[in-house]
Amino acid sequence: MDKKQLIRHLKEQDFSENILNAFSKIKREDFVPSGFKESAYEDIPLPIGKGQTISQPYTIAFMLTLLELYDNQTILEVGSGSGYVLALINELSKNAKIYGIEIIKELAENSKKALKDKKSIEIFNLDGSKGLKEKAPFDRILVSASSKEIPQKLLAQLKYNGILVCVVNDSIVVVKKTNKENKIMKYPGFVFVELIED
Repeated sequence: MDKKQLIRHLKEQDFSENILNAFSKIKREDFVPSGFKESAYEDIPLPIGKGQTISQPYTIAFMLTLLELYDNQTILEVGSGSGYVLALINELSKNAKIYGIEIIKELAENSKKALKDKKSIEIFNLDGSKGLKEKAPFDRILVSASSKEIPQKLLAQLKYNGILVCVVNDSIVVVKKTNKENKIMKYPGFVFVELIED
C-alpha cells in the first residue's frame, strides 16, 4: 500500500477531510526505522525499537477524531514514541502548543530530530504517567499507551471542558471533563503497548 491508497482506505472509513489532509501531509516513512520504510503506508502497527510500536493509521485517525482538535489549543501526548502523532496533531491544530512525553530516551531523541522543524512541538524525556505539571492545564490529552484505569494524575491536568483520550485495558476511552460528573465513553477492541512508569 502506498500513501494514496492509505488515504483512500481512511476515506472509506468516513474520516473527515481534516484528518485525511493531515495524513497526506505527514510522511509516515520519516518516523519508522529504515528496515520498515517499505511498509510505512500499510494500515498496521510497526516496531520502532525498544519494544515499542508506531500505531496503526486507522487507530491514530480514530483517536485524533475523538480528541476534537481545533486551533490555538494546548495539547499533551503521553507516550509520544516516534513523534508521528505529534506531527499529525500539529497539522490539525494551528498555533497550538503541543507537548510530547516519551520515557525511552532513544525514542525521545529520535522524535526530536524528526520534528526539529516544527516549532510548536516540544518533547520531554520523562515518565508520562505523571503528566507535565509545568505546562498544564491542557485542552486535550492523548495517551498513546495502555493503562489499567483512567490516569487520574493526567485528568487533574486537564482543563474543564477538556478531553482526555486514553487506552484502558483494550478499550479507547474518552473522558470529557466537566465541573459536575465527567462524561465517559468507551470503544472496545484496541491493543496498545503498556504505559511505562518509573
